[in-house]
Amino acid sequence: MPYDNLILELKGGMGIIRINRPKALNALNAATCDELLAAARDLADNPDVRVVIVTGQGDKAFVAGADIQEMQPMNPMQGMAFSNKGHMAMSFLERMNKPVIAAVNGYALGGGFELALACDIIYAAEKAKVGFPEVTLGILPGFGGTQRTARLAGIARAKELIFSGKVISAREAYEMGLVNKVVPDGQLMEAVEGLAAAILSAGPVGVGLAKACINRSVSMDIDSGLDFEAEAFGLCFGTVDQKEGMTAFLEKRKPTYRGQ
Repeated sequence: MPYDNLILELKGGMGIIRINRPKALNALNAATCDELLAAARDLADNPDVRVVIVTGQGDKAFVAGADIQEMQPMNPMQGMAFSNKGHMAMSFLERMNKPVIAAVNGYALGGGFELALACDIIYAAEKAKVGFPEVTLGILPGFGGTQRTARLAGIARAKELIFSGKVISAREAYEMGLVNKVVPDGQLMEAVEGLAAAILSAGPVGVGLAKACINRSVSMDIDSGLDFEAEAFGLCFGTVDQKEGMTAFLEKRKPTYRGQ
C-alpha cells in the first residue's frame, strides 16, 4: 500500500521503515501510527523479510514525539483512543516474530523514544537525544513508556526520567541500559545493517522463537519460562531449518535457511 508518512524499503532480507514527516520532525500523529502498524504487518507477512529496521528520515530526528498540534484539543476519550492506537503499533513491533532494530538517528523524544523501546535492539547515533518530556506538557508517556522503561532500566530510573521530563544523551541512555550501542554520527545505518546481516545468517525460526521466549520471560516466573523455552526448543526439531542447520554444521558448509 502507498504511505503518506513513512517510506518502506526492502533491502536484502531487511525491511526498513523510515518515519517521514520532516516538517514535524517525524512526530507521530494518528495517521502515522496507523501506517506504522500497516507497514509492520506487511513486513511480518513478507517471507523475504527476516529483519526489520525502524528509523527516521533526515538527519535531525528519529521521531521527535507525538504530534502536539493534533493532541492539544483532544478530550479524555480521544486521548485514550490515541494512546491505544500507539499501543497497537508499538506492541505489534514488540511481538512480531522477526527481530526489530531501532536506528535512532537524532531526537527520540516522548512517543519517539517509546517507539524505539518497543523495538528489540536500539542502536543510537552519538548525537541522538532521548527522553520523556510529556510531564512538561501536563500529560504522561502514553505509548508504553511507563511500562517498558521500568522493565529495561528499573523502576527508579524510569521514575527519574519520566517525572523530570529531562532529555539525555545517547551515551547516558546506554549507561542506563536503555540503548544497546552508541555509534559515531554517520555510521549508524552501516552498524545497524551489519547487525542485521549477522541476524540474517541465523535460522529465522530459531530467532523468532527465541524472541518469543525472551519476551515472555518478563511476565513469567522462572519455572514457567523454562517450560516455555523447552517447548519452543522442541518445536525447532520439527523444522526444515533445524535439519539444514545441523546438517550444514556436520558437513562443514554454510546453511541455506528457508524459514520452515
